[in-house]
Amino acid sequence: MMIRNLGGFFLLVLLGATALAAPASSPAKGSSRLEPSQISDAIKTDAITIPTPGELFAALAKPGKPDWASRYRGPISINYKTRAQIALNLGGLIADGFIAVEAQDTQQVKNIGGDIMKMARALGVSEGILARGNSINEFAENDEWSTLQEELEATQNEVKSSMQTHRDQDLIILVSLGGWIRGTQVVSGVIDKNYDEKLGQILRQPELLRFIRAKIGTISPEMQADPLVKSVNTQLGGIEEIVAKPFGQGLTAAEVTKLSQRVNALMEEIQKKD
Repeated sequence: MMIRNLGGFFLLVLLGATALAAPASSPAKGSSRLEPSQISDAIKTDAITIPTPGELFAALAKPGKPDWASRYRGPISINYKTRAQIALNLGGLIADGFIAVEAQDTQQVKNIGGDIMKMARALGVSEGILARGNSINEFAENDEWSTLQEELEATQNEVKSSMQTHRDQDLIILVSLGGWIRGTQVVSGVIDKNYDEKLGQILRQPELLRFIRAKIGTISPEMQADPLVKSVNTQLGGIEEIVAKPFGQGLTAAEVTKLSQRVNALMEEIQKKD
């Protein structure tokens, strides 16, 4: 998988891994997939550089294949009152899509893909993103799993590109953050269940947490005053303390458990329906 941001670079350096280009494949009939130049433009306008869910999961899969289906969560609401909560949960849903692709679960991919489109519509993104629902379903039906990973990344980038067009930079940051939180929930849960010292190094990300919190500080005062955003930022401070380990030193088993519990609580708050 291509390294497309600084956060992903940090993560893979810790593992000593090299980035692999995703296999090329033909788009499904009727699909409006982004051209490479369009994806590049979307990335350049993204103000936050944190690992995508696909990058987090690719790093986790290096030592072995996790039981991805065990990482599913129950259905969440797709109707929230605030745009901040919608954006955070949209990022989490995109991460769920990557989990379903890793599990090669056709029906789960189709279910999550539909929810992603509905939640994206609630944020007023362009109709182009909504058209991706059909291509996601078609790729899933044909078991084109590598292509589906590319399509999910393209979907995420097109969401951000559409938001950039509408000058919704705050929401771009929150979508990215929601995906990272859900991805970290999955990764920390897997490592907590099957602890290994090398795997503990995946979760050492103090620079990344500082960067994320700095980016939250750049969003509009109105969005920063949102109760959920304020709570998320505060809880990220506690998470930063857990992962702030010296270079080359991974989290201990006890620290991984503590991190997993913290991220679980944070994700529950994000998806809670009032």
